[in-house]
Amino acid sequence: MDQICARKTDLSGIKTPAFVVFEEALEHNLAILQRVMDQSGVRILLALKGFAMHHCFPLLRRTLKGTCASGPHEARLGRELFGGEVHGFAAAFSEADIREIAPLCDHLVFNSIAQWRRFGKLARELNPNLEFGLRCNPEHIETEVAIYDPCGPGSRLGIIRAEFDASALEGISGLHFHTLCQMGADALERTLAAFEAKFGEFFPRIRWVNFGGGHHISRADYNVDHLIGLLKDFKARHPHLEVYLEPGEAVALNAGILVASVLDLTRNHEVANAILDTSATCHMPDVLEMPYRPHIIGAGLPGEKAHTYRLGGLSCLAGDVIGDYSFDQPLNVGDRLMFLDMAIYSMVKTNTFNGMKLPSIYYGRWDGTVELVREFGYEDFKNRLS
Repeated sequence: MDQICARKTDLSGIKTPAFVVFEEALEHNLAILQRVMDQSGVRILLALKGFAMHHCFPLLRRTLKGTCASGPHEARLGRELFGGEVHGFAAAFSEADIREIAPLCDHLVFNSIAQWRRFGKLARELNPNLEFGLRCNPEHIETEVAIYDPCGPGSRLGIIRAEFDASALEGISGLHFHTLCQMGADALERTLAAFEAKFGEFFPRIRWVNFGGGHHISRADYNVDHLIGLLKDFKARHPHLEVYLEPGEAVALNAGILVASVLDLTRNHEVANAILDTSATCHMPDVLEMPYRPHIIGAGLPGEKAHTYRLGGLSCLAGDVIGDYSFDQPLNVGDRLMFLDMAIYSMVKTNTFNGMKLPSIYYGRWDGTVELVREFGYEDFKNRLS
């Protein structure tokens, strides 16, 4: 969807590097999520860890029921600028975190029974209307990349069944799990079976369950009908339970691009290098962490087209390399490259290593125009330091 939007949007006036998020693509994704809610009866939240461009919140909150936050800052952003429900979770909280986050949340999920017993009373004093949950670890692995697998051996995330003390459920309203990363409905089906087998005996004592994130609902090949069927079947088996999903990627999947310019062309024996005004390590760190190779409009695999280049970032890190790509025509200084599917995670993970300038943020509208939302400079770099 972002490729379609990029091709019909006038991007000639933007300064690079820049993220461009498209209204049309967001609305496409929201329509799918609305259908899921309408036909299944679940509530869908925006995971701010995946997409937190608050310029878009007025659009997103027309559909989504609120936000889920990974700490006090995200919770505050959700409460102040999004509205609706705010759900909080972290691997651990300090007392200072609890004092800040508890007044902001509707649901607060603890990662351990020890944390619940340590901070539950304080959190309730700070917010008498707050509901509490515990994160379960069904020990069911679906994610192939270890760094993104919350249920792998020895994971610190969630309470395994052997460590789950039923006496701790006094005062608990819900259970939460998260096992998926960019997964389809079939993966959720297998996870649900594991979750119910290990923790289903506690369902009569709670009011809601949260199926976490990682649901790639707006992906073109995602089986939305199967998801709706799974959710309806679960609710039919447990009619007293409210069900939440909290995707981040599905909200802004294929909804934005990163536009970069070629600054220089060099050669090291057989390798032709193109140095860009962006950076993998600073502007799209998942390229190195996951790792993965982002798609570029008009580019192919190495050797697929006539001219192959190794695209490198602007930082001093030797490994700041985005990947090898081929093009129909030779690249020239000043050429612009458009990296696809950059609205999710890349935007929230940007950093200023090497004093790197953060990409500007633009909003592409239905009429093909773009609006400059935010431009960054020296003050943004300086104020992150001491």
